Amino acid sequence: MPRLISPLVLAIIGVLLFGDGAYIHAKAWLAQVLLERAFDTSVATGQPVKPWSWADTWPVARIEVKRIGTSAIVLAGSSGQALAFGPGHVEQTVDAGQRGVAVYAAHRDTHFRFLRNVAIGDVIEITRSDGKHFRYRADSSDVVRFDNSGIDPATQDFELVLTTCWPFDAVTSGPDRYILHATLIGADG
Repeated sequence: MPRLISPLVLAIIGVLLFGDGAYIHAKAWLAQVLLERAFDTSVATGQPVKPWSWADTWPVARIEVKRIGTSAIVLAGSSGQALAFGPGHVEQTVDAGQRGVAVYAAHRDTHFRFLRNVAIGDVIEITRSDGKHFRYRADSSDVVRFDNSGIDPATQDFELVLTTCWPFDAVTSGPDRYILHATLIGADG
C-alpha cells in the first residue's frame, strides 16, 4: 500500500499544479476578452467602461503594430494592479494625439513582450476610447536607468513613448528601462 501512495500523491500534486497553471492562463484570456469588450463599448458610447465591476481602471486606448500582428488594450493609470492586466497610460502624460508625450508602460514578459520585435520605422497605431485614431512611426529606442528616462514632458512635438523593463529576458527586476520613441505621422477621426 505505501508504494501506491507515493505515485498517487505525486499524481495529485501534478494535477493541482497543472490546474493552477491552466487557471492563470484562463484568467488572462478572460481578462483580455473583457478588456476588448469594455474598449469596444467605450468607443461606441463615448463613456469609460470598466471591464469588470470591481476594476479600478478602464480601457483608454488600443495599441496595434500590424507588421508583427500584435495589439494590446491600454488601461488608465500605471499602478501595479492595472499593469497586471495590460499596458497602462502613465499618469500626468498627455493622451495619444495631443501635443506632448503620451507614455504607455507595461511588463516586459507579458503585454510589452512584443517591443523586442518592433523595428525603427514601424507604424504604431493608437485608437483612443473616443474613437480617434493616430499613427506614429517608431523613431528610436534607448536603454536608460529608471530615474533618468530622458523623456521631455514639455516637448512641443506629438510623441509616443512605450516603455518596459530591460533586458527583455531577465528573470529579476533591475534599474534599466527600454524606451521606444515614436512621432505622430497621421490622424483619422
